[in-house]
Amino acid sequence: MTSLPDHRTLHIHGRVQGVFFRQSTRTEAQRLGLTGYARNNPDGTVTVEAEGPADALDALEAWCHQGPAAARVDKVEVETGEVQGYPTFEVRR
Repeated sequence: MTSLPDHRTLHIHGRVQGVFFRQSTRTEAQRLGLTGYARNNPDGTVTVEAEGPADALDALEAWCHQGPAAARVDKVEVETGEVQGYPTFEVRR
């Protein structure tokens, strides 16, 4: 039996812009079979919206606490929400 997908929004704080955070998140999300997007915000944070199985979302969330090598993650805020049905995982501006 396949479970229905979950939806999470992650707000990542720290040195997370200009360090390939969005691109690295896309690679990790695709590896985990998730859909959604990553985007930079004017306040210097990165927002990630991701959908898929809860265990894959847990893995992405754990990865976001570390991020790519050049990043420094200070805090990750997590919200759950309604599934949007994203077809792929993309990097947004």
